[in-house]
Amino acid sequence: MSLNRKISVSVLGATGMVGQNFIRLLENHPWFHVVDVAASSRSAGKTYADAVDGKWYMESDIPDAVSELTIRNVHDFESIPEGVTCVFSALDLPEKQETRDFEFGYAKKGYGVISTSSANRQTEDVPMIIPEINPQHSDVIPIQQKNRNLPKSGFVSVKPNCSIQSYIVVLEALKQAGFMVDRVQVTTLQALSGAGYKALTNPDLKENVVPYIGGEEEKTEKEPLKIFGQVTGDGIVQSTELIVNAVCTRVPVIDGHTAVVHIGFLDEVPSLDELKSILSSFTAEPQSLSLPSAPETPIIVLNEIDRPQPKLDRDTENGMAVTVGRIAEDTFFDIRFIGLSHNTVRGASGGAILLAELLVQKGFIS
Repeated sequence: MSLNRKISVSVLGATGMVGQNFIRLLENHPWFHVVDVAASSRSAGKTYADAVDGKWYMESDIPDAVSELTIRNVHDFESIPEGVTCVFSALDLPEKQETRDFEFGYAKKGYGVISTSSANRQTEDVPMIIPEINPQHSDVIPIQQKNRNLPKSGFVSVKPNCSIQSYIVVLEALKQAGFMVDRVQVTTLQALSGAGYKALTNPDLKENVVPYIGGEEEKTEKEPLKIFGQVTGDGIVQSTELIVNAVCTRVPVIDGHTAVVHIGFLDEVPSLDELKSILSSFTAEPQSLSLPSAPETPIIVLNEIDRPQPKLDRDTENGMAVTVGRIAEDTFFDIRFIGLSHNTVRGASGGAILLAELLVQKGFIS
């Protein structure tokens, strides 16, 4: 697909960890051009470079095209540059309902909102999409617009939690091959950056493992059910064909969420060689559409006994692929494996950008 001109976009919460990743990944993007950055009132009125001075955590430099943009207060709709049609939101307000209302506030103004927040993930008429798994859930956008009397260009769509990204595409690949997984036991080892830049300097997290992350286990267990759910006339009905049990931990790794996954099948169980072949050959709509951020190979199977590792494998396919290893028969379930994904790329900004690319192709963003 070629566009006559790039789509002008805004990044909300642009100074935070996820917002910075949006800025980094959107530099030189073939379809999107950042013309607006917004943050809290504390940063409003500053140049972007001044606002993130001493707090820029990306390895690359601040893009020149963004560094001198003046930060807009996220609640100020009057100063949004003309021509912006899509906003990437990396913002969470103190209360979930505040964030829900905030996102729909932009939608009511006619903007397409692509959000990394959890606030609207369980909202029935808001699609929560991993483009390789449930691109058809974009069909709920017209239902949302009708339900909420939104303009044709306005909507809210979200990407799911970073904790599930390391394994859920494996379930989809198996499903497409005719092997239905009906139960999952997962233990996540989640990187510090998933808790924002404050976690990177928190002495309590240095050389430590914290065996609890507030809210993560509930998200990890519930969100796959919506992703595998069905679109109805009212919204999305969650799947009843899968059970997920999760333990979520925080580990002293900067980037890259690891998941130790045990799966059981409804009926037939693939051989290990068959499973590896299914995963290695899996492609989906983002690949057939050649979306700019889509990994060429969504699932990379590693045969080394000590892989995947965050330091070695999180940046595979520009951080957008899932790497899978340690595939073996399981004593209590059927098969176990270890999955890894880049939590702030695939699990956050990169996944949201890929979602936006999909919605451009489907005509929801123009």
